[in-house]
Amino acid sequence: MPAYCDVALPVPLDAVFTYRVNGAEPVVGGRVLVPFRSERLPGVVVKLHDAPPPVAIKDVLNVLDAAPVLAPQLMKLAAWIADYYLAPIGEVFRAMLPLSAEVSRAKQYRITDDGLMALHAGATGGSSRRTRLTAEEQDAEYSVLDHLADRGPSREQALRSATGATRKLLEGMMRKRWIVREDVSRVRDAARTVKFATLASAEGKLNDNQRRLVETLAKAGGRLPWEEVLRLDVPRSSAEGLVRRGLIAIVEEPAGFEVSSLKRKPRVLELNAAQQEALARTTKAAGSGFSVSLLHGVTGSGKTAVYLAAMQHVLDSGRGALLLVPEIGLTPAAAAELAEAFGDQVAILHSALSDDERAEQWRRLRAGDARIAVGTRSAVFAPVRDLALIVVDEEHDSSYKQEETPRYHARDVAIMRGKLGGAAVVLGSATPAMESFHNARESKYALIQLRQRVEQRPLPEVEIVDMRAAFREAGSEQVVSQRLHAEIAARLERNEQTLVLLNRRGYAPVVLCRACGETVQCKNCAISMTHHLRKMRLECHYCGFTRGVPQTCPRCGSEYVQFLGAGSERLEELLHGLFPQARIARLDRDTVRGRNDFERVLNRMHAGEIDILVGTQMIAKGHDVHGVTLVGILGADHALGFPDFRAAERTFQLLTQVAGRAGRGTTPGKVILQTYFPDHYAIQYAAQHDYPGFFEKEIRFRRWMHYPPFTSVANVLVRSGKLDEALTITGAVGKWFEARRLPKVRVLGPAPAPIVRLKRDYRYHFLVKSESRQALNAALRSLVAFAAEKKISRGNLVVDVDAQSLL
Repeated sequence: MPAYCDVALPVPLDAVFTYRVNGAEPVVGGRVLVPFRSERLPGVVVKLHDAPPPVAIKDVLNVLDAAPVLAPQLMKLAAWIADYYLAPIGEVFRAMLPLSAEVSRAKQYRITDDGLMALHAGATGGSSRRTRLTAEEQDAEYSVLDHLADRGPSREQALRSATGATRKLLEGMMRKRWIVREDVSRVRDAARTVKFATLASAEGKLNDNQRRLVETLAKAGGRLPWEEVLRLDVPRSSAEGLVRRGLIAIVEEPAGFEVSSLKRKPRVLELNAAQQEALARTTKAAGSGFSVSLLHGVTGSGKTAVYLAAMQHVLDSGRGALLLVPEIGLTPAAAAELAEAFGDQVAILHSALSDDERAEQWRRLRAGDARIAVGTRSAVFAPVRDLALIVVDEEHDSSYKQEETPRYHARDVAIMRGKLGGAAVVLGSATPAMESFHNARESKYALIQLRQRVEQRPLPEVEIVDMRAAFREAGSEQVVSQRLHAEIAARLERNEQTLVLLNRRGYAPVVLCRACGETVQCKNCAISMTHHLRKMRLECHYCGFTRGVPQTCPRCGSEYVQFLGAGSERLEELLHGLFPQARIARLDRDTVRGRNDFERVLNRMHAGEIDILVGTQMIAKGHDVHGVTLVGILGADHALGFPDFRAAERTFQLLTQVAGRAGRGTTPGKVILQTYFPDHYAIQYAAQHDYPGFFEKEIRFRRWMHYPPFTSVANVLVRSGKLDEALTITGAVGKWFEARRLPKVRVLGPAPAPIVRLKRDYRYHFLVKSESRQALNAALRSLVAFAAEKKISRGNLVVDVDAQSLL
């Protein structure tokens, strides 16, 4: 057995740590529980060896896995992510493994010898210590010491409940060394089980309650969930008495998992000629090893049917498949279709699941009990056995980019995973990312196109409404134009459904004092707070800070406080006023709290119980509701003013995607697009459903300005809660860039970030560009080494490779 193991830990340090093997033998790719500073942390073993380190080391506390939880291919993928995105390898493994439920995190407090002496001195009246604490706080300290001395080590919550001590008080007692905090994390069984009550016998003397319970069980086939039995109108003691007498047996079984509660009409996979050709090319690729294909199909062209048929082909050949979708809101629909087609072969992975549920789904895939995985970006790491096909749906979506360490892009990681594992990768979209379509045009990817909707259905007619003219005619801002109002009224008369997009949450995005011009901003971020009428509060959509609605201006005390602009909440209210007879619902982050909320609203849409659905971009992608014949688009053009070179591309994509929700049934659809920029090329090409035209226009600007796909970019962000520290680090990084004169690399900045203060951090950034990925990676690696040498933490210097957001 090797004497030592190198372990990658989930800490922001570019290093692995060596521990002595003591007990069970760890395995490369398996997890161990080890001491790190004052904590116990789970880590992944990356190497076993017998070379003793030059310093004293600690022992492995516990071996969590007898066999590797990460296959060699996934270990190689983790190493590539760490290298390409300059991320600590331990944090990469943390993102890959949704198994935190298997380690129970806990800390406890214990009294020290100094604490016992202090307790004894206080009890005998011999303490004459000088302190700034109040008499009540001193009493609380002695209560803590007395509790720990009498009852032994205690968890924080129990200790605070018993003594009334605050966390601040406990921290102070630790500084005095009266108490210590110990990590007592341990391994736990994360398998979810359900208890069932099974009728073993109906013989014997029974009272009325017991007889009723036995009869209920018999009618249910002799078996009911124990929780359901306890909810019956029978005393709990009666049920437990039957268990003690052996008349009812309690059996624990693995918990089931409902993939999706979304109710859809069964999809009939009758492919047209274009879909059959796309399927033939996809299945050929899936049987031929690694390849990348871009499936570019207009909205409603049947891309999902091609995915399903290709995955069925892979499953029939005995291999596995993976489907990525950009947002949790799209997962139920995708999971429902896959479950309908493939039954219990489907596992679902996304962040809305509990830790136990995610671990269970992950284990099913690893054991081969499920061979198809569907989920959001982290599902790219799903341990699908013998993976043959990876599908990235809506591949252009920025949600595939992780915005915290490790800052990977799931689309690009999927391509690398396919390369390492010999799997075919299919990128699907009606509005591909500029980089993806450029690669297809350059023959780096195979291009598969679906140019028409299924059953020759026409694309919706798009009518542009110039809101400048509407303002001049009405003399005030119009949230819902007269043209949209008339079209919605016509749809209501015909019992047809309408979607209305306003990509802004809340009631009003700006709270302004008309006397002094002050806007109410978040105390943590340099951004206006949004008014939420139903919650009766202002909210920051970046950090979550909330405050009450001011009755007077916080700056000048004026009563002339005005709410400007409109969000989805105000739009819903306006539509209720305009169409009181209509059944109206709203889909945004304020109305979707649990994972079932989204499915509940979509079920109502499919059932025809909603006439008008208002929402943010959550309603724009992937939904196939045949009753929708009208889409209204409000305020989507405000993104054109963002300081981001992708602003036009994102606007075009959003407009095209939401427009594609109309006319997917037998009735042709129509789109009313309200805009203050009717002549902008992104608006014009979106109205014509002309992606190639937009691509040719946008690609010229990218080439002239040296932006992707002609260069690689990284955003180097300096952040700190202290302004002087942020400026000092920014100056040091700027001087380093200036002194190095990096070959083939261009640096723009430093400059304040568009949102200069976010979540209490002051922020400055550099945009680093290069036509050579190798040169860019080398420059950024040198920068990270410089930062480590100057003791600039990874929290203060963020390197975002292939950055999707520059805000």
